[in-house]
Amino acid sequence: MKSPTKAASLLICASLAIGFLIVGGAGFEGSAHGETKVRVGKAISEAFSFVPLDVGIETGIFKKHGLEVEKYDFAGSAKLQQGLAAGSIDIGLGSGPELAFVAKGAPSIGVAAMANAPWLLTLNVEKNSPIKTVADLQGKTVSVSTVGSLTEWLVHDLSRQQGWGSNGIKTLPIGTDASQISALKTHQVDGVVIDIGAAYRLEEAGDTRILVRFGDIVKDFHIHIIYASRAFAVNDPEAVRAFLAGWFETIAYMRANKSKTVEIASRVMATSPAIASKVYDELMPAFNPDGRFNPKALEVLRKSYVEMGILPTEPDMGKLVTEKFLPGASPKDK
Repeated sequence: MKSPTKAASLLICASLAIGFLIVGGAGFEGSAHGETKVRVGKAISEAFSFVPLDVGIETGIFKKHGLEVEKYDFAGSAKLQQGLAAGSIDIGLGSGPELAFVAKGAPSIGVAAMANAPWLLTLNVEKNSPIKTVADLQGKTVSVSTVGSLTEWLVHDLSRQQGWGSNGIKTLPIGTDASQISALKTHQVDGVVIDIGAAYRLEEAGDTRILVRFGDIVKDFHIHIIYASRAFAVNDPEAVRAFLAGWFETIAYMRANKSKTVEIASRVMATSPAIASKVYDELMPAFNPDGRFNPKALEVLRKSYVEMGILPTEPDMGKLVTEKFLPGASPKDK
């Protein structure tokens, strides 16, 4: 048998190398340093609730867990769920009410309870608005981010609590906080539901005043939930586990390192360190330390979907969420 020519030998080596890359790379997308790439979306870019993603990236915590995190910003819950459904992102940082999208067939699943009572959000009106109390909101129009979003859910719930039914206060989906504030200033709406950081900034400037703190009126709740694309959870469950491990390590880091957290938060939120510090003090206690779901909070959401006409029947919440990817989950759950 003849020995292969030099050209043939090179061709064989190249083929073997390509075959190795194909086999070795199957099943995951990695970086040059062997890290698994995970695309993570925020429902709202500037909200303090989602700052842990930035902290975990900047401090290298996610990298320590073998992940290269790519961050994407969305303009509300509906857009985030669309991103998950389209395969544009793998993980979504969204709201509790978004579980209704999952009940309607969205290809995602709640994998961790991120934060509880909705202290993040406020309903603001113009400083000199004739609206002085919640009772003055009946029949008025309040802007929200998107249809089916946390902000819309909270306004409908506020209306229900006042005895006006779900639509006693009209909602207008506008998008980002900046767009909503612009609509308020041009009198397209009577009030806005925005992040507490933006609310403090506008109060400081003398533009608006806080009328409602939603954390005062909704107690058993999951304001935020971490979602995973079902396809991603099936194809790379270890990446989901690594992300959640990095997330909760980041929460612990933030609690122990206020100054660094405030430094990052003030940049992300585009606000002063003083306001970022105030928001930190108010909102850090709301973060869930382990991601476990509260049955009472899930029950509030389950019942609300029918009461608000979001779903025709109450869903089985156990099919919409899972705890099997959480740090410390029982081996039988995995």
